[in-house]
Amino acid sequence: MEFDFTCFINQSVKPIWGRTKDSDEHMGWVFPASDTEEPGAEADSLNGAKSVRELYELASSNYSGKFTVPVLWDKKLKTIVNNESAEIIRMFNTEFNDIAENPGVDLYPPHLQAQINEINDSTYDSINNGVYKCGFAKKQEPYDEAVTKLYEALDKCEEILSKQRYLCGNTLTEADIRLFVTLIRFDEVYAVHFKCNKKLLREYPNIFGYTKDIFQVPGVSSTVHMEHIKKHYYGSHPSINPFGIIPHGPNIDYSTPHHRHNFSN
Repeated sequence: MEFDFTCFINQSVKPIWGRTKDSDEHMGWVFPASDTEEPGAEADSLNGAKSVRELYELASSNYSGKFTVPVLWDKKLKTIVNNESAEIIRMFNTEFNDIAENPGVDLYPPHLQAQINEINDSTYDSINNGVYKCGFAKKQEPYDEAVTKLYEALDKCEEILSKQRYLCGNTLTEADIRLFVTLIRFDEVYAVHFKCNKKLLREYPNIFGYTKDIFQVPGVSSTVHMEHIKKHYYGSHPSINPFGIIPHGPNIDYSTPHHRHNFSN
């Protein structure tokens, strides 16, 4: 099957979950009614959908799973091509080089693929998903287990990054991008909201510099909307934060010097 990706539209939903249908109580990702309703969020100009749920139901009337993001959408066939971030990042790496602005960028080079896969498996379980295991734990024992694994993994990353610029040496790879999306949220959200406060990211000098290094890669900082990030987590999980109070801080500046380039010299 061929898909029509001749036009990419990067549409962002509102950060705080809302009712996805008037007929039931489901809460999920919703689009703003207009591009001015929520700064940084956009109305669905392709299908006029009010929620991500509507996109799933438009793609399949029999769909019964979760209505998750991200969604890679085929505008011609009006269907979801993929909704798994780990697979979408691979697709973006190679499948669209004929229209990419930087087709020479390869975040999954053949000679590093085995190492990248190993790192991804480790960091996903203990860090990417580990913070969620901490935050949504309903008993002390599973929280203790998750937070122990989380900080063991962070300590290991700190050691690796004390010797080299990136996780796989001095080459930026998919493994770094996947870890970055958790690190950039750590002190602002996970330390408070998910009770991951044993040690802040800023207390890891190498991990903190590494996070700033990736943030300063051209094109990356524009993808980080910290106001949206904080609004979503603190405003969409009533079982954790029932009153939806959003903390003011710490407002970390990731644009300051990181000195990580010294490892490449």
